[in-house]
Amino acid sequence: MATLKFKDLEKMNKEERNKRMEEMKFELVKARTSAAKSGSSKAKEIKKVIARILTLNTKENKLGVEKKQ
Repeated sequence: MATLKFKDLEKMNKEERNKRMEEMKFELVKARTSAAKSGSSKAKEIKKVIARILTLNTKENKLGVEKKQ
């Protein structure tokens, strides 16, 4: 799993980001399961990427609302 930077996410359109977020949620479930067995965890990194995607989506939604007014 590669860490996605905010710049990379901005280049994606909304559909691609949503698809990536669904993949990340699935990876998060797998990471939590493997962490319980082995002790290592990448869940924190995955949650950060999901948060970045949600933040960017919220930012774009707010800008879209402001432009319409």
